[in-house]
Amino acid sequence: MLPRHKPNPIPAIHPLPEYKATGARKAVYEDTKAVLGVPWMGVVTMAFSHYPSFYQTLWSGVRPLCQSRAFGDACLRLRAFTEAQAADFPLADLQPALRSQGYAERELDDIRAIIEVFSVGNMPYLLLATLARLLLQGNEMGGPVSPGAAQVMAGMTPVVERRLILLERHHADAPTRAVYDDIQATLGLPLINTDYRALARWPSYFAAAWGNLKPVILGNDYPQRAEAIHYEAVRLALALPNPGGLRSAALQSAALADAPKGEVDSVVGLFQWLLPGLVANVAGFQRQIKPS
Repeated sequence: MLPRHKPNPIPAIHPLPEYKATGARKAVYEDTKAVLGVPWMGVVTMAFSHYPSFYQTLWSGVRPLCQSRAFGDACLRLRAFTEAQAADFPLADLQPALRSQGYAERELDDIRAIIEVFSVGNMPYLLLATLARLLLQGNEMGGPVSPGAAQVMAGMTPVVERRLILLERHHADAPTRAVYDDIQATLGLPLINTDYRALARWPSYFAAAWGNLKPVILGNDYPQRAEAIHYEAVRLALALPNPGGLRSAALQSAALADAPKGEVDSVVGLFQWLLPGLVANVAGFQRQIKPS
């Protein structure tokens, strides 16, 4: 089994924001989002696409899989497992305090809807990063799907129609920037994931949500929960079919065409390490404002 491992040192990453993408880069961004059924290009895939040979080989190889029922079912199983791991996090119900501050039910519904986007959409990104790491380390995906399975393997991932409004660091006031700094310091990351920037659109909610979640992350039990999610992602990834015929050697060769040995592996390893924690955190945010 692939161990959960945080790269040391943390590698430099070079994600190109969606609004700056043009030409072929923009086209692959739009295709990735459409096939995965998500409204945002994750930082993970933006960072991967900095290495064009690597990402073209990875994406063309897994694209048929990502359109399949098998992949969609794996995403559903991974979400259910993640939410079970977060089910007993000691978290407060934030709704009474938010309502007392003036949050209307419509606003709480808007926050819940954004959390739902990430609860659904992070699962394909975690599986994609897990597949990339497995392949780079010499593991192989399952055998090609037989012609008789074509109907089962026809596009099963629904497109999520929701435009995300992100509070970037340069948009934020000093208190929100301080929350961003605390997230990065607590998680030991060189970036603020899209999830946090989307939820920070409601600064008073987001400060309360992070303040309530942070002690859970620092608790003794949290690393084991994130590790369990990691191993479930590995288990599910290894069980997936390989309709695109992607092989480990091809992906390793593509990575070496873009960067010195080990560079792409380290970037992939960073995201494959951080995503289990991220999906656990989103499950925690969901529980904090879940309707009773």
